[in-house]
Amino acid sequence: MIEEITPIIFWSVQGGGEEDGKITISTLVPPLIKEKKRVLSLKVSLLNEGNKGFNLTYYNELKAGQIRLLFVDEAYAKRGLTRLINTVLTDPNISQRLYLVITKGNFNEFLAKHLGETDNIDYYLYRMFKHYEKKKQGEITVVNLHQFMKMLYSQVSDPQLPVFRAEGEQFLYEGTAFFDRDSMVTEIRGKDDQIIQLLYRDRFVRYLVLPDLAVTLGHIRARTRKKLTPDLSSLSIEIDVKGRIDELNSLARIEDNFQYAALTRKIERYLEENVIRLLSQMQKLQIDPLQIGELTAKPFSKPITRATWDRHWSTMKINVKVRLHLEPLTKVK
Repeated sequence: MIEEITPIIFWSVQGGGEEDGKITISTLVPPLIKEKKRVLSLKVSLLNEGNKGFNLTYYNELKAGQIRLLFVDEAYAKRGLTRLINTVLTDPNISQRLYLVITKGNFNEFLAKHLGETDNIDYYLYRMFKHYEKKKQGEITVVNLHQFMKMLYSQVSDPQLPVFRAEGEQFLYEGTAFFDRDSMVTEIRGKDDQIIQLLYRDRFVRYLVLPDLAVTLGHIRARTRKKLTPDLSSLSIEIDVKGRIDELNSLARIEDNFQYAALTRKIERYLEENVIRLLSQMQKLQIDPLQIGELTAKPFSKPITRATWDRHWSTMKINVKVRLHLEPLTKVK
């Protein structure tokens, strides 16, 4: 009986430009075994229509119980994910631990370039997300279905998902997508994505590259404390950042402890200004992917409504204090 079924590891969903509302769902079969792989794609109206259609185009019965990845095209994500997510969530055979990913480019073309018998690209991608989730590293954003649903149905927060681009044979991490309810509204990349990673608790960032200051900080561990005033008029954020200087541009010389302290203060001010800038962008969009609104929850009190939180959040004054604790440079006297 086991030989007559084929569990699949991922679904890829594309759509957004079709007037008839149809979507294209794809998967890769067979997973993990030494047999020539191929990409199955169907244009359907409903997700489960595609799941049923796959069984009619493959000699084994395809089982969705082993799905661990759900790739969603950017155009589809901008239209809203509620219908798609609810379908997956209500299927008792699908785990809530599956990872959600926003994709750009031609994902099916990327898969087609990895159809060799030894590639196992589907399992490779799953192991990558599992690794970063387990190690709690802030190198890339990792969000599973359960976490997404918790943020989506919260009155005071919005979801976020990682964004990858399929480019030739490569699958490149681009940044983090922010959502307003279930619709993708913006994306942050590069140093902005790195800085946002520091605002989460227990996050480890291997490298924090700051080209504007010609410096790279390494082995960063940040501890963040957030506090709202009782009248919700202002937010105070304190960030303690521990790490070391891994790289300096030749123009940024450190010859004594005074220059070392000056560079530390310069990095602190730079981080403070950029955190405030990024939070101000969220205020303009009236989104809260950092779940700051959860600070309003108090025992024996009525939860705040979304409309009330949006009103306060959009006009809230933000104060940020960064304390940088760098390991000493052994050759600085």
